[in-house]
Amino acid sequence: MPGARTLSHPVAPEARTSSWLRPPAPPERLAMVRILVATYAVVWLAGALGGILGLVDGDDARWQPVGLLAPLGTPPAGGLVIALLVVTFVAGVAFAAGARARVSGPVFAAAFVLVATYRSSWGQIFHTDDLVAIHLIILAVAPSARAWSWDARRADPPPADQRFGWPLRLMSIVTVATYVLAGVAKLRTSGLDWVTGSVLRDQIAQDNLLKELFGAPSSPLAGPLLGHAWLFPPMAAFAVVVELGAPVALLGGRWRNAWVAAAWLFHLGILVLMTTFFPYPLSLVAFSSMFAVERLPRTLGERWRRRRSTAPV
Repeated sequence: MPGARTLSHPVAPEARTSSWLRPPAPPERLAMVRILVATYAVVWLAGALGGILGLVDGDDARWQPVGLLAPLGTPPAGGLVIALLVVTFVAGVAFAAGARARVSGPVFAAAFVLVATYRSSWGQIFHTDDLVAIHLIILAVAPSARAWSWDARRADPPPADQRFGWPLRLMSIVTVATYVLAGVAKLRTSGLDWVTGSVLRDQIAQDNLLKELFGAPSSPLAGPLLGHAWLFPPMAAFAVVVELGAPVALLGGRWRNAWVAAAWLFHLGILVLMTTFFPYPLSLVAFSSMFAVERLPRTLGERWRRRRSTAPV
């Protein structure tokens, strides 16, 4: 009717929550995250291969199984471990390439979890592998090979859709949750004394002392810095703010960028002061689900062409 006003119906909170949890995303974004995470995991496996193979002949007295391997009273046979490593490598390369992804994805995720669990069942638990494993599981059940894959080589990529967005959102939520849980654990263990007291200073001193006693690399900077007690409360506060403030990354934009930069500096500080390496976040692959990473090949290609055009002949 002329002059009639169009009534706007308020969006229900449930609908807003659903749309936030399942935002539309292009298939190329999910595919690029698959490539980055799977490639990282394969490279990680290659780097850890020597240490894992060294455990095959390890002393059975060191065997302290965790997770899926907890029911095993003795270590699995060396042949089984080697076969598992071969399957993990083959499935990982196939999943990174998007070849038979419906099979290679779940096989790689399951095999990676078993390899990481095996490595953590000899007296030292490697928490740095947990987030990679969860991300691989999410990617394995998601339609992550509908673009930029061997499986989709003859098909045009489908349009942006929620089915490509929910895995990315879930990966981001899981990433944020790991930091929040770490921050909560710090405060539950030591309270505000973790920030205002000497907990962080004592932890860094103890970690470096143990590494020196056992012949492991220690930080050359830790010793000089430990003499300046006033430095550590601000560093401890920064760590807690980064961990408990992780949910701001889900806001996107500058909030996300600032938090990722702070988290990267946080892990760099751990590496410098404790020689403890968190390769997944330091490589930035851990945060790839939060960004429009499908632009990465084009951006790198444009930079390469500019360098080539400006290079002296």
